Amino acid sequence: MVFQFMKGARTRVPEAKTSQTKPLVAFHTSGRPVWSARDSATMIRTGFTSNPVGFRCVKMIAEAVSSIPLILREGDAQLDAHPMLDLLRRPNQAQSKVELVESLIAQFLLTGNGYLEAAGGDDQVLPKELYVLRSDRMRLIPGADGWPAAYEYSVGAKKHRFDMRGATQPIFHFKSFHPTDDHYGLSPMQAAATALDVHTAASGWSKSLLDNAARPSGAIVYKGTDGAGGLGPDQYNRLVEEIEMNHSGVRNAGRPMLLEGGLDWKQIGFSPSDMEFQKTKESAAREIALAYGVPPMLLGMPGDNTYANYAEANRAFYRLTVLPLLTRLSASLSNWLCSFDQSSISFATDMDAIPALAGEREAQWKRISEAGFLSDAEKRALLGLPKDIKT
Repeated sequence: MVFQFMKGARTRVPEAKTSQTKPLVAFHTSGRPVWSARDSATMIRTGFTSNPVGFRCVKMIAEAVSSIPLILREGDAQLDAHPMLDLLRRPNQAQSKVELVESLIAQFLLTGNGYLEAAGGDDQVLPKELYVLRSDRMRLIPGADGWPAAYEYSVGAKKHRFDMRGATQPIFHFKSFHPTDDHYGLSPMQAAATALDVHTAASGWSKSLLDNAARPSGAIVYKGTDGAGGLGPDQYNRLVEEIEMNHSGVRNAGRPMLLEGGLDWKQIGFSPSDMEFQKTKESAAREIALAYGVPPMLLGMPGDNTYANYAEANRAFYRLTVLPLLTRLSASLSNWLCSFDQSSISFATDMDAIPALAGEREAQWKRISEAGFLSDAEKRALLGLPKDIKT
């Protein structure tokens, strides 16, 4: 019996080491960037309402496009009076032409899509009023052939359907180019989304720095009477509470710190990585401006010498960003409105009404007017003017 007992004692029991938290354990790897969502509501919140660079880019372009007058032409003749001009001059009871175009372009820049509703009127008659509809509330419903069969506008639980299969279309859809979407446009804010996140994160870091007395963190070193030892729980909590209440935040910036025996303050200076935050923020701001086509100099960014002066940057802004966008809008709007009355009228940009291009126009007028070998009709054609004016 004794030997059997001893024999059993030498028998090893199989070990099973199973952690109770095994399903919750994850391997620690290097940190990964966390990007904001790419839906319209989030992009508008993070890129427009909460970011000064995105806000200013959208406002600058929308205000510039809406401030340029449009002229109406029928063939080579310029029209000074027409129902289409009256409609655009006062599109609805609450908005002028400038406010309507500004809202439409802002929606276009934020989401890549802008929508106008034609209210009143019927076939063969121009609409009575025009309204800008929010892009984040609109949904396109494609037909069997792939073309839009209807648009659905949602406000809360209510929905309204616009049928697009009639002789005239009640919705004007102004969209940008999207390489992978047949129905919706690509917003510049989507292209600048990464830079917007970086810029916002850098601003958050700056705010945290200000909350900590506008200086980098230091270290409070505790030394006991024998050079060793540690703070007790109560002492540690009291010290943390004292620092948070009396030595953090902008209000307490520069306030002297009273340290009791055994405590020593060690200042920590800016590290190279800390100094890079401001450069990172400026670089992100330039990328946002690049996506929208706004010269950084016009946004007041220091150190940007792409253009010789402000006037040159402003001229490039109108030539490369504002005028191409306004040309697209005027051509699309003309086609849509002409479908109501079957006319052949088109909107055009009044180049002489753009102050930023006044110097260019003046030099061009002088050069062409001094060309004695050209007839008056040829000079007007070179200046982009109609042959005559029809009233």
